[in-house]
Amino acid sequence: MKRGKKYAEAVKAFDKSAQYDVDQAVSLVKKVAVAKFDETVEAHIRLGVDGRHADQQVRGAVVLPHGTGKTVRVLVFAKGDKVAEAEAAGADFVGGDELVPKIQNDNWFEFDVVVATPDMMGVVGRLGRVLGPKGLMPNPKAGTVTMDVTRAVKDIKAGKIEYRLDKTNIIHVPLGKASFTEEQLADNFQALIGAINKAKPAAAKGQYLKSVVISPTMGPGVKLNTAKLV
Repeated sequence: MKRGKKYAEAVKAFDKSAQYDVDQAVSLVKKVAVAKFDETVEAHIRLGVDGRHADQQVRGAVVLPHGTGKTVRVLVFAKGDKVAEAEAAGADFVGGDELVPKIQNDNWFEFDVVVATPDMMGVVGRLGRVLGPKGLMPNPKAGTVTMDVTRAVKDIKAGKIEYRLDKTNIIHVPLGKASFTEEQLADNFQALIGAINKAKPAAAKGQYLKSVVISPTMGPGVKLNTAKLV
């Protein structure tokens, strides 16, 4: 992959083979975020598990103390009293059966997170083929299948993110924006790594945190010292 001049300059700013403490890594990432827009700072965490086994799956959600810096659009599948509750909590869209053809046939995806009450999962299940591949399927572990729609919507709006393993046993999540202060990014990172450590499956053997890298959208990744993160 061809990299630009700015990337080449950014790489020279630090030792790519070294492992850094959280505060040092956050400071470096802010320095190498040189794009003309406010880059997202991302965490990439490789775990010593095999996600193909159900007892080694790592999935959950955590509220980042300073949010992600992004406005999140929430769609809630609900009926009865829960419709008004979702609207009052700040949901961007609320509905039921009528949304199925809109999403399936009209390719409507003007939302970032889907929340559903358990009694609506039969309806949402019909959208599994389109929501699943996009990572939008509500899930009880992530707190997006719940009767407490007020809390679900408010947590998501406050900066709740979902983390899950990809096929290569890596978790990729946003930590905030490059414009955040170093303290805000470090706080968000500590909340995330704390949740992932807590989610360690009993079946996981050997080193759990294999590698942890944080990077801006367009810049190089900075490695963290995993021994200090457990």
